[in-house]
Amino acid sequence: MALGKVTIVLGGKSDIPYIEGCLKTLEKFGIGYTVKIISAHRTPEILEEFLKNDDSEVYIAVAGYAAHLPGVIASKTLKPVIGVPLDTSPLMGGLDALLSIVQMPPGIPVATTTVGKAGGTNAAVLAAQILSLKYPELVEKLNEYRNEMKEKIRRANEELNL
Repeated sequence: MALGKVTIVLGGKSDIPYIEGCLKTLEKFGIGYTVKIISAHRTPEILEEFLKNDDSEVYIAVAGYAAHLPGVIASKTLKPVIGVPLDTSPLMGGLDALLSIVQMPPGIPVATTTVGKAGGTNAAVLAAQILSLKYPELVEKLNEYRNEMKEKIRRANEELNL
């Protein structure tokens, strides 16, 4: 049985490579997820209809360029929204997307991760942390995840032999 439900919303098919780490991390935690491609600009009516009928507990919205997708989702739901800015625009290596997601008006928050693929992984971890409030089994999985990272660093130091 899945521990919670996350929907990952992409602005386009080209965003798929950016969520590979996100999907692997959600699977590692045993969190159920779906992936949707819905554009805030090109298909706003589809996005609104989707959000009306969806039962997800957390949304992860991945966006580059103007990066309005996370904010639009946040404006249409009371559920937590995590924005992942992408470095897909030719302008500033993702800074434009980051600023679009981070600068939400008061009352409509979007949690924002780092730019790019690492942001997708961090979004999955943040979703697990949010869901751990309802699913206590995730607390142990989060501890295990952190311990695995510590062990990797410990092993890397041993391998240095300097």
